[in-house]
Amino acid sequence: MKIPVRLKVNGETYDISIAPYRTLVDVLREEIQLTGTKKGCDVGDCGACTVLLDGKPVNACLILAATVQDAEITTIEGLTQNGKLHPLQEAFIKEGAVQCGYCVPGILMSLKALFDRNPTPTLEETKWAMAGNL
Repeated sequence: MKIPVRLKVNGETYDISIAPYRTLVDVLREEIQLTGTKKGCDVGDCGACTVLLDGKPVNACLILAATVQDAEITTIEGLTQNGKLHPLQEAFIKEGAVQCGYCVPGILMSLKALFDRNPTPTLEETKWAMAGNL
């Protein structure tokens, strides 16, 4: 059985039909084709699937897509505006922090949420914000 769902992702609206048990990470990757959000542990431990839900970082593997119809969802693809990388993305590239890139989208989303609410965090605040990302 599928249900109709309307998701607002990176400023665009998607009307899709999904099984009610589908997680947000699976819907983003498989239905909407936004594969920047990575599926890692699938139990909320690694943070690779971190997206912003109304500006707050969440593990998309732990959220049913049907429950976030009224929320603004931002994925790693949403950080790039008008073809220009977000300053966090540029900093990661400049400093060689990208490595294999699998965990980077989740880390960038956690950092974006941190800097959006506090442009000059302390080291401790940064560690706390990153605690959900391996």
